[in-house]
Amino acid sequence: MSDSLTLDPQVAARLKRDEHGLVAAIVQQHDTREVLMLGWMDDEALRRTLTSGRVTFWSRSRGEYWRKGDTSGHHQHVKAVSIDCDGDALLVEVDQVGAACHTGARTCFEAGGPLPAVVGSRAEAGS
Repeated sequence: MSDSLTLDPQVAARLKRDEHGLVAAIVQQHDTREVLMLGWMDDEALRRTLTSGRVTFWSRSRGEYWRKGDTSGHHQHVKAVSIDCDGDALLVEVDQVGAACHTGARTCFEAGGPLPAVVGSRAEAGS
């Protein structure tokens, strides 16, 4: 992919954005498959991610772009980016340096913690 100033139109056409022009980006450690965090991308954040080798998000709270690790040193180096079948989510596989969560935890899901849930089984699949 070239380092153009706009997102490839063929990629842009596949995206289904929310009312704010954003797509969910699930970030996963490339080798362990550990889910690290969820961020939001618009076309420009995705373009920057695809062309720079580092992950860029759109910060809904700050209303600006942020490249993961620029202030914390906890960089995310892009290994692969995939789009889901509906075009409304991205999977960004990275090599995570340090913590992925702003709390300092390895993952945002570790920091958030588990919720009580009934555990299902295959035997119940028919009901």
